[in-house]
Amino acid sequence: MTKKEHPFAKYVRTIARGPTLSRPLTADESLEATRMILRGEVEPLQLGALLAVLRVRTEDPGEGEGFVRATKETIRIPEGASADLDWSAYAGKKRQLPWFMLSALLLAGSGIRVLMHGTEGHTPGRVYVRETLAALGLAAASSLEDAARRLEESNFAYLPLEAISPRLQEIMELKPILGVRSPVNTFARMLNPFDAPYSIQSIFHPNYREIHRDVCLRLGQPHMAVFKGEGGEIERRPEKPVEIQLLHLGEKTDEDWPAMAGVVRPPFEETMDLARLKALWSGQAREPYAESVVVGTAAIALRLMGRVESPAAAEALARKMWAARASEILSRASSRAVRARNRLPASQAGAA
Repeated sequence: MTKKEHPFAKYVRTIARGPTLSRPLTADESLEATRMILRGEVEPLQLGALLAVLRVRTEDPGEGEGFVRATKETIRIPEGASADLDWSAYAGKKRQLPWFMLSALLLAGSGIRVLMHGTEGHTPGRVYVRETLAALGLAAASSLEDAARRLEESNFAYLPLEAISPRLQEIMELKPILGVRSPVNTFARMLNPFDAPYSIQSIFHPNYREIHRDVCLRLGQPHMAVFKGEGGEIERRPEKPVEIQLLHLGEKTDEDWPAMAGVVRPPFEETMDLARLKALWSGQAREPYAESVVVGTAAIALRLMGRVESPAAAEALARKMWAARASEILSRASSRAVRARNRLPASQAGAA
């Protein structure tokens, strides 16, 4: 007895019929295929085949468009929720500390509402956002509603992928079984859950830069930037020049930023001591290279958002913001010392 073909089989056949007969899925085909995946209507063997073929061939912008549109159909943005800058964090860090977290917090401190989203644990030996936040005394949002509240209160929220789409998180966790990352790692970066007008992306493999920009163009993203960051995270390597690909209202532009002057990269970290981030942020420690990373990364976001007219001006503004943060820390420390002094008995206060 001949079995009836599974409805999802046509999508696998389309991309896997060999070098001459196969082709990428159209945006509409990808939309329907992703809907089936999210509804759990796909056999595990079919899902594995689709993910593996896309990974080997490299994802197509139309496939990314359909994937993101299908996923966003399942996202219910809380009433009144909004973000200025969408920041994806899916790679994790293994060679140096995630200094980019301080860049995001620096922007948030200046009044920019930063929604960061990502995942963790798919690759052993890496440091991810959730544990980085814990080291800074912060927590991840537990839901879309919680993320909206955190943005309202502090201009920053980190939303794990599992809170956006549990099904996509399940697929992300297939890496130990498949042996390679899945296209979800590529496409989830472009979800922009709260429809922020500005989106910043980073890639590890240079050929993915244009894919990210083309997907955002097809999705109608007003403004975005993508560049090759450290380890695939949105983190500038200040000792090197960086090419930034931008998208503004449908127009593509590229900018070549020179290396930041006088920056020398230290050796790769042997131990990832997350306490150093809090020490740097609080002013208890100075790390010139890390400060350059923080400033340089924030500068790219400021340039994307049109706060400045040139890369040099962006770096100058980011440096000013970092110095203002330091001044605020010193001011608070001084105020605490004065309050402590005022609480001392008169005899001890005079001797202090």
